[in-house]
This record gives sequence, C-alpha cells and structure tokens, in this order.
Amino acid sequence: MSPLLLELQTEELPPKALALLAEAFATQVHGALVRQRLAPDDRQALTVFATPRRLGMLIADVAVQAPDESFRQKLLPAAIGLDAAGKATPALQKRLAALGGPSGGTIQVDQLRRESDGKQDILVYEGRRPGAALAAGLQMAIDEALAALPIPKLMSYQLADGTTTVAFARPAHRLVALHGDAVVPVRALGLTSGRETVGHRFMSQGPLSIRSAAGYADLLAGPGRVVASFARRRQTIVEQLERAAHARGATAIMPPALLDEVTALVEWPVVYESGFDAEFLAVPHECLILTMQQNQRYFALQDATGPDARLLNRFLLVANLEARDGGAAVVAGNARVVRARLADAKFFYDQDMKRSLESRIPLLAAVVHHNRLGSQLERVERLTQIAVAIGRELGADITHVERAARLAKADLRTEMVGEFPTLQGVMGTYYARHDGEASDVADAIEQHYRPRFAGDALPGSVVATSVALADKLEMLVGLFGVGVKPTGDKDPFALRRHALGVLRMLIEGRLPLALDRLLAITEQSFAAAPHWRPARDDLLAFLHDRLRGILRDAGASSQEIESVVAQGPLRIDEVPARLEAVRAFMQTPESASLSAANKRIGNILKKAGTVPEKYDSALLFEPAERRLALEFERTGPVSEAHRAHGDYAAALLALVPLKLPVDQFFDEVMVMVDDAAIRGNRLALLAALRARMNRVADLSLLAAG
Repeated sequence: MSPLLLELQTEELPPKALALLAEAFATQVHGALVRQRLAPDDRQALTVFATPRRLGMLIADVAVQAPDESFRQKLLPAAIGLDAAGKATPALQKRLAALGGPSGGTIQVDQLRRESDGKQDILVYEGRRPGAALAAGLQMAIDEALAALPIPKLMSYQLADGTTTVAFARPAHRLVALHGDAVVPVRALGLTSGRETVGHRFMSQGPLSIRSAAGYADLLAGPGRVVASFARRRQTIVEQLERAAHARGATAIMPPALLDEVTALVEWPVVYESGFDAEFLAVPHECLILTMQQNQRYFALQDATGPDARLLNRFLLVANLEARDGGAAVVAGNARVVRARLADAKFFYDQDMKRSLESRIPLLAAVVHHNRLGSQLERVERLTQIAVAIGRELGADITHVERAARLAKADLRTEMVGEFPTLQGVMGTYYARHDGEASDVADAIEQHYRPRFAGDALPGSVVATSVALADKLEMLVGLFGVGVKPTGDKDPFALRRHALGVLRMLIEGRLPLALDRLLAITEQSFAAAPHWRPARDDLLAFLHDRLRGILRDAGASSQEIESVVAQGPLRIDEVPARLEAVRAFMQTPESASLSAANKRIGNILKKAGTVPEKYDSALLFEPAERRLALEFERTGPVSEAHRAHGDYAAALLALVPLKLPVDQFFDEVMVMVDDAAIRGNRLALLAALRARMNRVADLSLLAAG
C-alpha cells in the first residue's frame, strides 16, 4: 500500500468551474478505485488539488493489486445447459468459456452446482477471480472520470502528431501518475503518464521531477511556487486579505463566489493594496463594489461591518506573483485600471439622475417579459393591480403600494442597470429617493425582490411586502398559465425561488392571507391575456411541495409534514402551529391508538361508498356507540373552540378522551350490519368523528405501518 498521485496539467482552466471540475475528477477516480478494492472507502484518504493549470489528487494507501475475491455466478437452467448425457451444451460451453476458470482456464461441468429456484434447477459456479491490477484499474477510473466531468464547454485541439484531435476543457500537456515512487503506466487525452510536472508560470524554472507521490505538494510549494490545494490557497487568500484590511483599520468585503474565482485564477497568491479618487464615493457604493468585484476581481474595503459601514476609496487585489519592486507597479497599474471602470459607473449614474423613474415607465413597453405574456409594461399593470388588492387585505397605504408597484421595474431602463443587471431594484431605490418619493415607496423598489435566496431578509414594510408578494405571484400564476413550469433541474424563471419567497413571507410574516384568495386576485389580472389559462391546481400542488421542503429544512419529520400538508392547507401562516400541535399530540400515550383508529375509520368509509351527512342519536342503541357519541359531543365543541382561537395543540389534546370510547366501539360494535339505516347511521357517526379529528391534521397519516 502506497500513496497514489494523479495529476493532469493543462492550459488555464475556466476559473468559475475549476473547483467543481477538480472535486468531480478526484471523487470519480477515487470512487472507481474503491469499487475495484484498490483504495479504502475513506473520503479522508483523498486530497484534492486544483490550480489554474492542473487537476490532481493524492489517495493514501492504494494497493498495487486488489485482493482476489470470491464470486457466485448463476449460469443457465440445468435443462438447457446439460444434454441427456449430462455434458455441457454449446450454450453452456459458451458461458463457461466467457467466465474463465480460477487461472483463466476452462471450467468443467463437475465444478458447477445445482440449485433450485422453486421451479427448476439452475447451474451455478462459485469461484475466485483475481483482483484488479493498479494500472488497469486506474486506467478505467481515469476514462470514467474524464467522460463524466461537468465541463461547461469543450475545446477541441490537435496533439503534437498533427492528426489526432482531442476534446477537453483546455489543452492538456502532461499526465502524472505515481504509486509511491513508481510511475503507473496509464494514458489520458493522448498523453502518457510520467513523473514530470510544472510549477508557477513565471516564478518557477523548467519542469519539476516528482520523486514520490507523498512529496508532490511540498515540491510544488517549494521550488514550484504553487499552492496546489484549492482549499489551502483560498484560506491563504482570506488570511492575507484580513491582515491587509486590519492594518488599515478596515474590513474587506469577501463574497464567497469572488474568493472562489480569485483562488482559481492564482497559483501563488499575494495581496496588494491600491486605491481610487475619493470623488467616486459620491456614486452609490453598491455600484462601486460591483464594478470592482465583477470587472476587476478586487476586494473593496469598508470602515466597519453592518448597515452603517462606509466604503473606503481603497481596495485589495490578489496577484499571482511576488513583484520584485514590492508591488509598486502592480498597485499603480491597477489604480489606473479601476479609475477607468469607476469613471464609467459615475457616468452611468450621472446620466440616469437626469431623468425621473416615472418617465422611464413607458419605455418598459419595449422590454419583453415573456412572448406569451407581453411586455414589462403589461407586467407592471398586472403587478400594480395585484399589489393594490393585497395591500387592501393587509391594511397598507394603498396610494404608496400603487406608486411602489408602478415604479418597481422602471430602473430596468436605466444605464446603470443595463450595465449591471444585478443592481435592479437597488438603483431604483436610489433614483426614487432622488426623485423625492416617499421612503417606504423608495425602499419597496429594492425590497420587492426579497427574499432573493435562502436566508435572505424579507421585505421590511407592509408596502414592500404587498409588492413583493404581487411580483412573485404574478410570475408563478402567469408562467404556469402559459405552460412554463420547472422540470428536473431546469428552472430558467426561478419559479421555485419565487414560490419559496411567497411561502416564507406568509409564514415568517404571519400574514393572514389564504393561498386561494391570493391566487384568485392574481388570476383576475390575467383576464385579458390571450394565451393564459388558469392552472390553479398545478400551482397549489407546486407550492405545497415547496412547503414540504421548508418544513423538512426546519427539522420536521416526513410523517409530521404529511399529516399537515396532505390536507392542502391554504392558510400557510397557520402551518407551523399545526405542526407543533401534531408534535404535542404525538407525545401523548393515546396518540398511537387514536391515529390507528382514524386510519381504520378512513378505510371503512372508503369501502362504504355513500355516507349520510349526519347521524341520528335516536338510532344509536348499542352502549358502546352511545358512549362514543356522548364523548364526541362533549369533546367536539371544546376542540373546535380551541381551533377557532388558533390553539391547535389544545384542539388536538381535547380529543384524547376519545381513546377509550373509540376502542370500545370497535371492540363491541359491528358497523357493516345488514340493516341499512343502522349501518348508515354508524357510518355517519364515524365520518363526523373522523372529520373532527382531522380538523388540525390528518391523524391517519401518523399511524404506524
């Protein structure tokens, strides 16, 4: 057992895909070796390497040869595999030749066993096969891994022979495969394995010969001037950024996605500080930060953290080398580059400020929302109608709701949003404040996009909430109505995110709005859309499925969730309380019996067909059924009163005294008697009982089995 090193050295790989490619490559190769019993099934034994110009891995304790293994192979029915004399038929001979013996020889009939499958005798061979050799096993693993890599876009290129064409993310130049200190003979992308790699493009000289797999990372970190581990390189960048920011009494803004991208662009990270003219700080800071991050991969600096933090006219950059002059040229060069970028941002901002947001609303007619739902201007009309109706339900200032909804998409026709689409909403708020709009109107323009991702803040006012709900419901109802629905992992209009946003606002905001009412309000706004048709049932199912996900993430069990969600609740704000009530009920000793009885009643009613709407107490003559009716009539109003006041736990616990009379009923009373009147009356009693028990949750779904 020795460590195994595998490295594929290439031209610069796509930075946004590097970490994913490296992880997928290493995981696939390691998994294939585990399946062949050449490597231990231990993720801790795998070290992943990823730099701009290499994908690699180190797997501890890999065998040069997998151990032999016992196997058992069913062949053919004896009647087909053997002739009348008991000799192998041609069909069996072919199977035996393909199977091979313990040493690759011929398997004889007397080595086979007969086993019955209950209908006929089957010929079975039991033997041992040699384990895979490392070279063959690794070759198979490499081939499988390369075929399965999630490469964003393949590049075709010719090998040195001038005739062979290869397709990969980027041209590959070297392949390293070492087991301990020995080269493992494998091939990939037209390359033959060896022990030579390369270090930093500028700070290392010539190829590096790797003596042993275990020394790879140290060799690259030393004379190679490359930090091979993506995770270690990323951590190094974070530490350098924090030190440099702390030295200025500042905080670096380090979005995870930007850290990942910068890590994928450098092999030997060195952080430098540069700056820009303070006059640019008059531009909204979101614009400056996005310009630095998106265009230059810089890390902006601010004087503190939190909402009151102020942007500084300094920034940090991560270079891919240690400059001989201490970085003076790097700092000066980047200062010149960022000035030009920020000047563009300032120009866009200054131009936008010359026109009001309101004046841009008619321009939305030229922006297509969806080819079957019309323009963004048509969408704004629907959005306004929906938001006003929701605002009335929530008691909002309708004038402000209408104004915020009409202005919500106007910044789509600004220069700044045209250059940086992710600033939509943010710029609308700045421009609305400049235009003198009310503060809750201005804030709603940015906040109506919330929540934009898991854990994002919700809208901060009832005006913003009205517009945010309207925005998401318009998308959901509109696109479902023209047949556009998420499929598999494809969701180009982010409908799953919109659905989660609606549900989160209803739950966390405790909004007393029923789903059917919200959908009805939204559907009314599409009355004039020629291609739109209602799809409420599909949309409700979609929303309830997203609700299941939210509740799972909150720690609820599948059984608890189904007992509540299977009823198709329309008041989503009540769902958490119903779920808590179910949990409290399940802690009682009587819950298992009552849940089982509920399930039994449901099965009886399904088989019974038509059931009378009400039961008649005068037809109840068996003592057990009379006791059940009396307890039902006593506990029912108590349970219903608790439910009406929103105390769902108390509503369920009020049903606990029903356990004994329910058990006695099923022990002593026959429901399906011949007398139709008595049978129907008992079924009606059970139906009333089940309906009352399931007013909070479907208790039958809590029954075991």
